[in-house]
Amino acid sequence: MGPNGSGKSTLVNTLMGHPNYKVTKGSVEFRGKDLLAMTPDERAKHGLFLAFQYPKEIAGVPLRSFLFAAYDAVTKVRDSDYKKISPIKFKEQLEEHMKELKMNPSFADRPVNQGFSGGEKKKAEILQLTILKPLLALLDETDSGLDVDALKTVAKGVNSMRSPEFSAILVTHYARILEYITPDKVHVMIDGKIAESGGPEFARTLESEGYGKFERGKRIHLS
Repeated sequence: MGPNGSGKSTLVNTLMGHPNYKVTKGSVEFRGKDLLAMTPDERAKHGLFLAFQYPKEIAGVPLRSFLFAAYDAVTKVRDSDYKKISPIKFKEQLEEHMKELKMNPSFADRPVNQGFSGGEKKKAEILQLTILKPLLALLDETDSGLDVDALKTVAKGVNSMRSPEFSAILVTHYARILEYITPDKVHVMIDGKIAESGGPEFARTLESEGYGKFERGKRIHLS
């Protein structure tokens, strides 16, 4: 959590390998590997996933085809015994996940996010999450622009992933989503640094008191 411009989105985009950001100092290790030495697709194949704050449209690429290719690419890396899933079997799994997220199955045949509402785009991000089953999900303001019903549906999708094999970093401005997703830890980021941490109840304190009490620290320089 943290105010606008504090570095939350910069952090998760940098971890995923966004080309607009360059790490000039420090290191990042993920499951014993140098994360910064990997390309974005390698990071995805090794278990990272980024749900975008503003999901992009991909014209001409059906959502089903996009997810089928992504599922095959990441699963063959993580599972040495993996045999390519049949398109029919994948279609059945996809439709089941879409049903749980209250998504119209016809969306699977539409280009990725094209013509989707804001809420539908966020549901599509969580659909990708539940299909690809990453080890670490970076959720960048997944709650923004959602009405209460959509928020509950998205939260249910994230909660369905909870297990000893799954972790998530959830970026948000508000405590609203934390009514439905109970965090293990809450961290406040100010000017690119963690200013204070606490448990789930800390989020409610922030909601009532705001971020004014935190002193501005030195900003992380990224280019």
